[in-house]
Amino acid sequence: MARYREFASPPGTLPAGPRNAITDVPGVTVGHRTLQGDGLNTGVTAIIPQPGNLFRKPLTAAVEVINGFGKSAGLVQIAELGLLETPILLSNTFAVGTCVNALIRRAIVESPEIGRGASTVNAVACECNDGVLSDIQRMAVREEDALAALADAKAEVAEGSVGAGTGMISFGFKGGIGTASRQACGGTVGALVLSNFGRAGDLVLPDGRRPDPRLPPAPEKGSIIVVLAMDVPVDQRQLQRICRRAGAGIARLGAFWGHGSGDIVLGFTTANRIPRDSGDTIAIHRLNDARIDEAFRAACEATEEAILNALCTATPVDGFGGETRPLLSDWLKEKTE
Repeated sequence: MARYREFASPPGTLPAGPRNAITDVPGVTVGHRTLQGDGLNTGVTAIIPQPGNLFRKPLTAAVEVINGFGKSAGLVQIAELGLLETPILLSNTFAVGTCVNALIRRAIVESPEIGRGASTVNAVACECNDGVLSDIQRMAVREEDALAALADAKAEVAEGSVGAGTGMISFGFKGGIGTASRQACGGTVGALVLSNFGRAGDLVLPDGRRPDPRLPPAPEKGSIIVVLAMDVPVDQRQLQRICRRAGAGIARLGAFWGHGSGDIVLGFTTANRIPRDSGDTIAIHRLNDARIDEAFRAACEATEEAILNALCTATPVDGFGGETRPLLSDWLKEKTE
């Protein structure tokens, strides 16, 4: 599976990390559970932000809702409190509740005081609708699939038609999971996308080419989840501002965030963890606002390349009801031969 850089020059000017992946941020790992066959093309993707007990030592987090046509869980509390207490699970729309249950049970095993003497835990699960290529009414994702994705988490990130990305579509082409990173502000900003958005025919590559999936235009009904990880020391306000710039990376590729598209960015930094038993005051480190532009650029560039990687690494699937989608990699190969 070739990534975008094997076909053309990457977008932007900032250098990528050694893996060009969200896991270039130290401690971040990603795992998948893929479910295929008998009309199914779905699964779960897990992002573990850091090792250890996240409930007892949450990370600083923020969320930016670009267009809120979505059914995710846990985002309201992150927006209010700025804390990430669990790993992040990505799946299909009807699997959000199942993923939440799996995260809660996992957290209770680690912290038996949850809900009994301690607060409840804010489980975070985000979704895109894979109902074109997968029989979403089967509600096939189980808690054990979510736990399997968590158990699979590692530094090397599989991309394309895997995990939550198995049944996703972008710009009329087969979509899926993609990742990329940029070095900025003395650290790393990494992006992972669940790419299921964009109207067929609207895709614009960084070099200006407009790939044609040879599908009739249709209303925008997809979604994209962007997860940004960084080790840059920022507070919640700064982190939300950085998340907002992921929208520029989405828009550069030709998206306009249509009515039926759920476009959500969830970000966290590993630099500011907030222990629950930290006393009356907490000291945090934060970037000087006058130096934040490089982080803005990094979020934009990493998001854009992560989407391109999702499209280029995608593999064909036999979709529900005979549906299928062409591959951007095939189009790119045709144009370079």
